[in-house]
Amino acid sequence: MIKSKNDPDYIFEEYKGYTIASHKNNVVGKDIDNLIIVYKSEEFPNHGYIVGLDDSKMSGYRKSLPNNIEDAKAYIDWAVKIREEMEMAIKPENAYDLRVNKGVLPTIDIAGHTFYVDIRMDMLRPKDDFLSKGIVFDEIDHYFSEERNAYLIPYDPKKHEFRELDYNNLVSVPKDLIAVEFPFQKELDLIGWNRKGGWDIKEDLKPTGIKLHFEAKIVSWKETYINDIIKDNLNRLKDKSEKEKLQSKPSVPSQNQQSKKGRKM
Repeated sequence: MIKSKNDPDYIFEEYKGYTIASHKNNVVGKDIDNLIIVYKSEEFPNHGYIVGLDDSKMSGYRKSLPNNIEDAKAYIDWAVKIREEMEMAIKPENAYDLRVNKGVLPTIDIAGHTFYVDIRMDMLRPKDDFLSKGIVFDEIDHYFSEERNAYLIPYDPKKHEFRELDYNNLVSVPKDLIAVEFPFQKELDLIGWNRKGGWDIKEDLKPTGIKLHFEAKIVSWKETYINDIIKDNLNRLKDKSEKEKLQSKPSVPSQNQQSKKGRKM
């Protein structure tokens, strides 16, 4: 929707590490027609949260709710508070005890949705969406990038799950998917990894301890190989189309063929 902060239709404001985009047609105060989008500043313009839009799967049809700039700031205040509380709860000195003795699973935030890192089930398991298939590590094994030392996968932010792409027939950037990057499962849950492998749970444990919460990075499609794949597919389709045109073009008979064709018994 928004490509840059030079978009003439929006007014931009920075607030606590977030970017608020407010449409210039918005009226003062709360109004159902107001359009305000909140982005983490480092994720602008790839992923944003539309303030005032009820997108809960439990509430039936999506509906717009009256909103204004104060609602956007209130949402940011809430998000910052939750993040700070989570960071306080999982300080290094507490994280080991929570993971080993209390069985707390690590979590990862992917585009605003929380997943449990469940090594036993070999997946990132959605916290609040039982309809989602989640992200199974075996299914994304070929998406591990040695260059990035991380997984880089196509992700459906509405269904909260991994989506395999048909690369042989891909001719445009998928508009309903985003590319997300996150660490290998050993880094996400070293304790669970060691338990599953039958090793000492402290194997490879760093002096700084363990983390219990991660945030996936949203990556622009431009930073992936997808544009090269699309270009190759379009060129292949173009060559195939031209070849089919040549094959379907009627051939002109020679003079001998024309004269023979005119002779009848």
